[in-house]
Amino acid sequence: MRIVVTTALALLIGISGVSAETVKPGEVKIVDGALAKPLTDKAGDPAKGRQWFMGRKLGNCLACHVNADLADQPYHGEVGPPLDGVAGRWSAEELRAIVVNSKEALSPETIMPAFYRDSGYHRVAEKFQGKTILSAQQVEDVVAYLMTLKDE
Repeated sequence: MRIVVTTALALLIGISGVSAETVKPGEVKIVDGALAKPLTDKAGDPAKGRQWFMGRKLGNCLACHVNADLADQPYHGEVGPPLDGVAGRWSAEELRAIVVNSKEALSPETIMPAFYRDSGYHRVAEKFQGKTILSAQQVEDVVAYLMTLKDE
């Protein structure tokens, strides 16, 4: 019986995509502008991260950042710094912290949103309360994508 329950649980975790090792938003510890431990036990997928990065309904990173890798996409913003060569300026640990909570990783004055925080906001629509913008895996995917942006 124990084997059946364990196998069923493993299948449920695998099917749902939920990681047994996902760090919850309230458990994230940014130290010295970096987040050393990945949020999930599954490596980030740079191809998926590219999709989240340019997606207008999720990451929407292009709304603020210019990125030559996505030159075919319209409406790059110029509020944030250009992300060409970002992997040469920041480590994966630093980029993870910035995506998770830029106000804690960089500066409380930044206008960049925290993509993996689920509380502490003001005037949040009820349907978004207690939710993050990106999932833990999506953060890891975006970081994996950002790590492909190296100067030639």
